[in-house]
Order: sequence, then structure tokens, then C-alpha cells
Amino acid sequence: MEIPKISIIVSTYNAEEWLKKVLWGFEQQIFKDFEVVIADDGSKAPTKELLAEMSKKVNYPIVHVWQEDDGFQKSRILNKAVTACSADYIIMTDGDCIPREDFVQVHYINKEPGYFISGGYYMLPMNISKLITLDDIEKQRCFNIQWLKDKGIPQTFKNNKLTARGIISKVLNWITPTNASWNGHNSSGWKKDIENVNGFDERMQYGGQDRELGERLFNFGVKSKQLRYSAVCVHLDHKRGYKTPESIAKNVGIRNATKKEKSVWTFYGITK
Repeated sequence: MEIPKISIIVSTYNAEEWLKKVLWGFEQQIFKDFEVVIADDGSKAPTKELLAEMSKKVNYPIVHVWQEDDGFQKSRILNKAVTACSADYIIMTDGDCIPREDFVQVHYINKEPGYFISGGYYMLPMNISKLITLDDIEKQRCFNIQWLKDKGIPQTFKNNKLTARGIISKVLNWITPTNASWNGHNSSGWKKDIENVNGFDERMQYGGQDRELGERLFNFGVKSKQLRYSAVCVHLDHKRGYKTPESIAKNVGIRNATKKEKSVWTFYGITK
């Protein structure tokens, strides 16, 4: 098989209902030359069964990278997934983010040496997250603001993430006050850049481990592009039982050290 132009890392943990919708979202992509690498942080058998089923239904290769359940160890499984990627350019997203049909294409045409891309997401409430069907994804209804309003979504500025196109999305990308950080739900960069900073810091659990990777990339000299209103996915709702004050405090300490010391390398990453 030829090496794909893009590797897409999708993180997951025991969330088959959401993951199936995400994988179906990638089946609708306009840009087709990619593989999906599942970064599985210890899911049970149903996830493996879903991936076997979906592999027969989608037109892109699925690579399943799994590790035993040892609590929230997303940084560790992401590092394993980075190593497993066969393309030299990587998109990272989560198993609760359905990509719009132009998602991969936007990342692909905007990639540039010396840069990573920071995308956005549109958060959906639980009731709409559940009612989205595979047909809604196929027909792209779940990205249609009128369809979402009919289901109860209020009128807010964030709706521009779904409605802005062309020059308007470019202007919104430019004027947004949000930093173009590395976001776990929607970012992309060169595999060699991620490896040059040694990937994710595996001491970090929930809370900012993606941002910390981006901060080391900045320290290494990699710049970022803001595509918050162009690279679009809808984020399905879920509980966050793994979010603890202890993990947040620990991660804040690591991030502060990265900024203070202008670190480009973690000794707790891909290479130990």
C-alpha cells in the first residue's frame, strides 16, 4: 500500500457510540488520502469489535493502537500513536469530535513547513449529541445551523464556526482573541516537529497536556496558524470523570516550568 498523505490520530476510551459517528464523519471527507490511527487508552472489547466492523464499511485504513487501562494515560497512548503514523503530516482529534466534510482538506491545503495548525470545535449538548444519526452525518445536517436551531441550539456568536465560509472565515480566524494553541480536539503538524520535541509529556494526565506540547513546539521555533473558523468539527457531549484538582494542579506546574525554562524537550515523552 502507498503511504497516505495524512495520518489522523483519533483518541478514544470506551466510547463506541461516539467513535462510530466520528469514523463515519471521516468517511464523508472530500480529501480521501489519509489513514486513521486510533489512540486507544485501554478500551474494552466492544471498541475493538466496532473497529473491525467499521474497517469493512469505510474506504480508509484504520490502525488500532491500544494499551492496557492504567487510568487516564492519554499522553502515553498519543505518543504510541504518533510513532505508528505512516504519513509525515499528522492531524490530531478526539473520538467525540465529528469532522465536517472539508475538515481534512482544510488541514491539508493549509499545512506549511515551520507551522502547526490550531482548529476549533462547536460544542453540542447531550440531547443533540445522542440524536445525530449516521444519515445526519452523511447528509452533513449536524453542521447545518438551521437544523441545529430546530433542535434547540440558541443563536450565539459561536454559530459563526459553522456558518462562516471563504473570506469571512479568514477574517474571523484573524480577529479571534483565542490563542492558536495546540488543541487535542483539532490540531495538526509535522511528525518530525512532534518527534523533535519528544511528543507529549507522559507525566501529564487530564488538563492541558496538548497545550504543553504546543508550548514546546513554540520554544522550538515552530509557529502556529489559527483556523478556528475553517477547520470545523462538532464536539459531542460527555462526562469528564477523569478531571481532578490534583491532575490540573500537577499539569499547571509542568506547563509553568516549560514556559519558565523555555523547554523544547521532555524527558518523559516518546524517547525515554
